[in-house]
Amino acid sequence: MLLRPPALLRLPDGPARRRFRSWRRTRPFWAGTLLVLGGTELLVVPLSPVTVLVSLGLGGLAALGIGLALIAAGLFLWFLPSARHYVSVNALILSVLSFAATNLGGFLVGMALGIAGSAMGFGWTPRGDRTLAVALPAVLLTALAGPSADRAEAAEAPPGRPGPPVTASATPPSVTASRFSPHGFTLAGVSRLPTAEGRLKVIVLKMRAASLSDYRLRTRDGRAAGQLGLGARSLELRGEVTLHLTRFHGCLEGLLCLTFSPDTLPAPPVIPPFVFMTDVTAEQALVTADTITADGLELRALPGM
Repeated sequence: MLLRPPALLRLPDGPARRRFRSWRRTRPFWAGTLLVLGGTELLVVPLSPVTVLVSLGLGGLAALGIGLALIAAGLFLWFLPSARHYVSVNALILSVLSFAATNLGGFLVGMALGIAGSAMGFGWTPRGDRTLAVALPAVLLTALAGPSADRAEAAEAPPGRPGPPVTASATPPSVTASRFSPHGFTLAGVSRLPTAEGRLKVIVLKMRAASLSDYRLRTRDGRAAGQLGLGARSLELRGEVTLHLTRFHGCLEGLLCLTFSPDTLPAPPVIPPFVFMTDVTAEQALVTADTITADGLELRALPGM
């Protein structure tokens, strides 16, 4: 009797295995697997009998929450692949936050698995739809080139042609808020607003609604006196909300503090709907919304700086 070496043994290629292979190829299966493994590792570390971890603490509780969220994200990639872009971006942010909020991201292992799984899930395309991977860079380049072409056309306009109307102050007022929560975030980008002193480069944020707590605005027109201060306990903006900012600083989920400007906007500039920022300071050039509701609104003159 001739025995085959173990290396040559193969599992039978039965109907169940073929169905599983067919199912696996229609979704970012390995990306979801990495997210499930990363979330599991984040769960295991604070619950393991490691002597360094004296108590569960806030880091352990955060690890449990982020770990469960990453496992859920992996399951979403398996069973709802159409939502892969939204899920992958959220999982990426949670993976990065795990470094500061948990035990160094599960001693870097869980964080690395989460980042790798998020990237694979975001970049995955169905086998029959490879054109998306080719078309996406072209669409992004076209979107970035569009504003540049508009600016070039405005710069080359004949002297007799009227310029764009002034829509913003050349020195945007400063704004602070203890909490900023966007709802239904749709777009971030860079544009230029016309002012009395030329065009002003700004970050553009669009969303369905936004909530700000302890809102404070102060003009910065350079005068020695006569500046204005606007304050409200809360500010609610709803319906086609657009923010134009020359600078934005805040702490993501109250943990990771970041500063953005038109020249340092992250790519891709995407913000998941559930994200909120604390300790916000910004330079606000222009705000538009269908409705603005203020609680405890106060407008008063302020002494010069």
